[in-house]
Amino acid sequence: MRRLVEKTASWGMDGAMCGMMNILQWRRRADSTTKKELQDYLEACSSMSREEYFRMPAVTRPRQRDGWIQWDTPLPSGFPENDCARVRFYPAARKGAPVLLLLHALMSASDVGYRRVAATFNKRGWSVAFPHLPYHYSRTPKKMMNGELAITADLVRNAEGLRQGVVELRQLMAILRTKGAGEFALIGTSYGGWTGALLSFLEHDFRFMALVQPIVNVEKAIWENPGASSMRTFLRARGHAPNQTSRHFHLISPLHGIPLCNPDRIIITAGLYDRVSPLVDLKLLTRQWKGSRLLRVRQGHFGYRALRETLKAVEPFVD
Repeated sequence: MRRLVEKTASWGMDGAMCGMMNILQWRRRADSTTKKELQDYLEACSSMSREEYFRMPAVTRPRQRDGWIQWDTPLPSGFPENDCARVRFYPAARKGAPVLLLLHALMSASDVGYRRVAATFNKRGWSVAFPHLPYHYSRTPKKMMNGELAITADLVRNAEGLRQGVVELRQLMAILRTKGAGEFALIGTSYGGWTGALLSFLEHDFRFMALVQPIVNVEKAIWENPGASSMRTFLRARGHAPNQTSRHFHLISPLHGIPLCNPDRIIITAGLYDRVSPLVDLKLLTRQWKGSRLLRVRQGHFGYRALRETLKAVEPFVD
């Protein structure tokens, strides 16, 4: 009976949140990628290596003041607000402290919980960097909602936004290394977990990494995710069909790479009732990332229990 109640409540919450996501996708219905636009993009990227696709140029005009680090993005989107990379930085009391990269979820409603996590890690002697991922928070274009442009039926913009986020995180790590940081850790939730997984294929100096219900199966994210039903309607209307983006997976799929950091210090958190990032996909990811640990939590995709349980699980790696 308890499991039934939990499952029903979780699916109810997930249904409400996915409904909101579908409404926002409906607002962006005119943005749908044409088949030619997608094929041209895939053709241009198909021969690239991961290092080429996520190439990290030197940071242009980095600025740090009033608790923010910001610089001009190397991958401009055409939206002025989004084209300035911005990171809220919470420094530790001592120089050279390890830095936690805290990556938020898609359309994250508030940063209050993340600020609490930052305060906790500050007390433990860590600095914390909270990047505003592309199209989110301070990078939200005018007259749009937080994260509205991150995932829509414009598949090319989706891929470029993900690419932009990973490249900027690499730049952020380079900036922080020049300021004395020699070690990092990463906690990423959902969309942030997807971004963090791709970053881990390119950067090695993570003491630990925790991915909370990350998006890992790109094909399912487009064609089965209940939060993308509006997007699928617009894609089908443009003549799109499943399996057309598979030649891009070597660049943007967490299932198509292995982290460079110690797998024994990787935690992957799965929701037992999650239909957005299903348990079966995260089991597969854990098997492929040999040595990583799967943490099961009794919730759907949306909720706070998963992050709380994840923070408990990383405790042995913090000190």
